[in-house]
Amino acid sequence: MTIMKKVKQRVLNYNTIFRQEPEGGYTVIVPLLPGCVTYGKTFEQAEKMAKEAIGLYLESLAEHGEKAPVETNRSLLIRVDVTSPQNLRFEYA
Repeated sequence: MTIMKKVKQRVLNYNTIFRQEPEGGYTVIVPLLPGCVTYGKTFEQAEKMAKEAIGLYLESLAEHGEKAPVETNRSLLIRVDVTSPQNLRFEYA
């Protein structure tokens, strides 16, 4: 007889970065999950795709017997505008 241990599901929260692309749409990066990157044509679609990508990433970890990294804090990414020195050269990313 096989006895299976019941595992509780949890709601996990992951910090994500939504980067607006010059050609349109949004790339979403999940810093805590290496390689977990997705794209959506709209912000809403990008958010939906991010949830799906994270879910698939976590399923893969579970299938391979690996532990899921868990965020221990919430981060807030805010763009800050500053005035540059006149002699500063620029490299655009």
